[in-house]
Amino acid sequence: MQAVSEQLNFVKVPVIITLVFWVIKILATTVGETGADFLIFNLNIGLSTTSMIMGGLLLVVLYFQVSAKKYIPWLYWLSVVMVSIVGTLMTDYLTDELDVPLTLSTTGFTIALLISFGCWYKVERTLSIHSIFTFRRELFYWAAILLTFALGTAAGDLLSESVGLGYVVSGLIFAGLIGVITAGFYLFNINGVLAFWLAYILTRPLGASIGDYLSQLPMDGGLGLGLGTVSTSAVFVVTIIALVIYLTRSQIDVLPINNSQSEIRGN
Repeated sequence: MQAVSEQLNFVKVPVIITLVFWVIKILATTVGETGADFLIFNLNIGLSTTSMIMGGLLLVVLYFQVSAKKYIPWLYWLSVVMVSIVGTLMTDYLTDELDVPLTLSTTGFTIALLISFGCWYKVERTLSIHSIFTFRRELFYWAAILLTFALGTAAGDLLSESVGLGYVVSGLIFAGLIGVITAGFYLFNINGVLAFWLAYILTRPLGASIGDYLSQLPMDGGLGLGLGTVSTSAVFVVTIIALVIYLTRSQIDVLPINNSQSEIRGN
């Protein structure tokens, strides 16, 4: 018990997964979708240039994240937002620049994510987010998260655009799947690590569907509300900042270290 408590002092990511965590995750996902579109289309710097710029910025942010000695909410969530944008750009680049079909990119990112998890587990014998207290584990963690964003983008675009279900129907499908996973975790005691990563993957296409629906013009049968990427991104960024300030002050996502709480389901 004491060893677990000491290790948790060095965990670099949120330990208590609250509703606020998932709200920020979905908002960050939406910002990744609308933010990438804003940089590409509104600023007219193109997909390739945007990808290079954001990729470089992601490396800078992740450098500070992995160099930190403890979990810092604003730095962690800035990293998530940056990963969200770059993950979106990865899929968009494959689709728009290299003409890779979404079915192929979805399959490819699924395989890549499974390989990432396989390597992580083979080396560390755990995939639990409650065990991210070493440099190597954090690298595995961020690599997996990047692939979840790329996969979520591809899967979301596949359903909403290629299959033609639209943003609302696609969003409802992903929301329903998240609901099933949540019920399985709380009612049927399914493995916590499995439930977390499945939900993490699915919140990406859910957030992307929300972002596309809010921002894109109501064309081709009314696909979006036409609020624009600027307005949508601005509102969501402000909301993220407010919630991160709340997390910083309340520390509700930091585990109180004592013997009764040092065991976490799914570890």
